[in-house]
Amino acid sequence: MAHEMEPKGPRHPSPPLGPVAVVYTALFCAGLYAIATSSGGAHFPRPWDSAQAMAAYFQQHSKAVLLCALLQFGSAVPLGIFTAAIVSRLQFLGVRAAGATIALYGGLAASFALTCCSIVLWVMAHPGVADDVLLTKALYYVSFGFGGFGYSVPLALLMSGVSVPLLFYRVVPKWIPILGLIVAGFGVVSWLSLEFVPAMFFIPLTRFPGFVWMIAVGFAMPTAARRVEARS
Repeated sequence: MAHEMEPKGPRHPSPPLGPVAVVYTALFCAGLYAIATSSGGAHFPRPWDSAQAMAAYFQQHSKAVLLCALLQFGSAVPLGIFTAAIVSRLQFLGVRAAGATIALYGGLAASFALTCCSIVLWVMAHPGVADDVLLTKALYYVSFGFGGFGYSVPLALLMSGVSVPLLFYRVVPKWIPILGLIVAGFGVVSWLSLEFVPAMFFIPLTRFPGFVWMIAVGFAMPTAARRVEARS
């Protein structure tokens, strides 16, 4: 048995989900672009790089890191707004499942993790901080923890918490919640990167397809109140 929803009444008073998702994606990707184009071909440090390589990067490219921190800190705000708005939209449309609350927790936690990651990057970009090699390495791991699995695992909760109800209530094309659940699976597996380095591959597999899912579900979600009907 499945559920379908029919248009019924007033529209949901909330920020437009699709444009908010676009703003979030644009700000985050602009931060990555700032790093990619301002570093003279040098790659952003990876967790397996030496402490000396990490310190050298932040000493030489502090302006690019500062701009990245600025833009990605800004992106955390629309992510939080998107989370609150889509959970409110689900409830407005009649969804009473626990998935909505799980999504709220996951999305706000992801926004908080992104905020913390940006703040640590901001600290590392300040003159003199990267002169201390061991401090730089420690701060880098804190930043990576927040911006890596600390972000992708909560984001998986947001995507799964929204996608499961959408599968049952059929208010968006079916491929959108299916995509959300697949990407959420990648996010959950990225948790293993705390112990197994190869699992870090699942972090970008969560992040970038997650942008597509957010924009797609944001524009596809109906704004009018719906009436639930069970269909076998």
